[in-house]
Amino acid sequence: MNKVMNKMSLFLGMTVISLSFGAQANSKKQDLLIKLAPGVMEFQMQGAKVEKLNDSWVRVQTSSKVSVQSLEKNPAVEYVQPNYKITLIEDYKIQDPLRRAALAKMLSRNPQFVSLARPDNPAIPDAPQSVSGADPLFNKQWGMLDIGVVEAWKVTRGNPEMVVAVIDTGVDYTHEDLLPNMWRNPKEIANNNIDDDNNGYVDDIVGWDFVTNDNKPYDLSFDSINQLFKGGNPGHGTHVAGCVAAAGNNSKGVAGVAPNVKIMALRFIAERGGGTTADAIKSITYAVDNGAKVMNNSWGSEGEEPGAPENKALRDAVQYAQDKGVLFIAAAGNGHKGVGYDNDTDKLPAYPASYDHDIIISVAALDVKDQLGSFSNWGARGVDIGAPGVKVFSTTVGNNYSDTVIDKFGIKATWDGTSMAAPHVAGAAALYWSANPTKSWQDVKAALLGSVKKVNSLANKSVSGGKLDVEALMKY
Repeated sequence: MNKVMNKMSLFLGMTVISLSFGAQANSKKQDLLIKLAPGVMEFQMQGAKVEKLNDSWVRVQTSSKVSVQSLEKNPAVEYVQPNYKITLIEDYKIQDPLRRAALAKMLSRNPQFVSLARPDNPAIPDAPQSVSGADPLFNKQWGMLDIGVVEAWKVTRGNPEMVVAVIDTGVDYTHEDLLPNMWRNPKEIANNNIDDDNNGYVDDIVGWDFVTNDNKPYDLSFDSINQLFKGGNPGHGTHVAGCVAAAGNNSKGVAGVAPNVKIMALRFIAERGGGTTADAIKSITYAVDNGAKVMNNSWGSEGEEPGAPENKALRDAVQYAQDKGVLFIAAAGNGHKGVGYDNDTDKLPAYPASYDHDIIISVAALDVKDQLGSFSNWGARGVDIGAPGVKVFSTTVGNNYSDTVIDKFGIKATWDGTSMAAPHVAGAAALYWSANPTKSWQDVKAALLGSVKKVNSLANKSVSGGKLDVEALMKY
């Protein structure tokens, strides 16, 4: 690896670090995250693409010939790590090559079943006028009925000023049951191509897409054929958003746990189910800086790479949320190949759910019989609470509603996962905070865990030993 050449300029006041490297044309790139040393405000590197993530971290895409060791020795650099990949917790790709081959052969004989079209991101509609009436599909939401939302709503349905950030694959912001509750940036004028609030994002009306770096964080949904062959879980964020805050009492579809609060849509997971630590950091920072009080994080990884640097950048982002008092709700993880395990003892505990930040509430998945989903992780110290997460009925892309992801060609998968459990808790946090606006985040977390209904499946497998009970929560 090349060593850093002796070219460095330091400007006191605003400290700028400029590094120059030898010719590295046509070399393979490496993607790094660098934490700047205290007092360093800007970082430049010749021949590299440098992107500022926040006040402490930058992303550097540079030649693989650049020595990481030389960067670590630089006085401007405090820490260097890879820009780790982050994924959704659920994926429906067929792993068995024989099943894949059989399905491919069948489809070759029946091409009418195949549609690989990707929709364009639609314009963001204006918020509709309110309509009153019962939600016709509410009785299909066993989870809402199980956690006692109907009684809880006698206290409040949520404050419209309360904002929950759904950090995920995006949200179908045109959906009839989500559009009324989409957050609207009060400091931004729509479609004028100006960053009115000077937050670095132009026309960010309902949130931001950090995958394509634009103001339309739409949940791109492929059909099930794409999912089966190429993986990913498009539509995931829309389903999560409905659990949090689908509009209630509007004569349409379903209702979220907090049917009057707002949804901020932040997309950092692409339709194939992959994202990066850099984009996760930007999403978390955006949510905190733009008024979210709760974040739902139904994504993560099975541990950190053995022998590699820890993901300090992501840990710092969670700490930023804690410093600002924004609750970080996290899915506890779906085990190894769909078989749950103990986050406290496994060598690859699910992250970020297993980070030790107090602001995190880690959520396991339960079924209709109060049993842990077979896929759900647990942990007496690291998993806080259980919530409905098996065959969950919620909003799906295109004004649709379902508890089933795929039901074709003899293959069926329902909306199962700790990804579905976490947004029930995020919605409950928003509901409680709406009724108790002077409470601290510590108070809200204590109330969520202190009001649980004890269940045998979580005894000695979670901090609280119980499942979410929103009725009891609102009386806590």
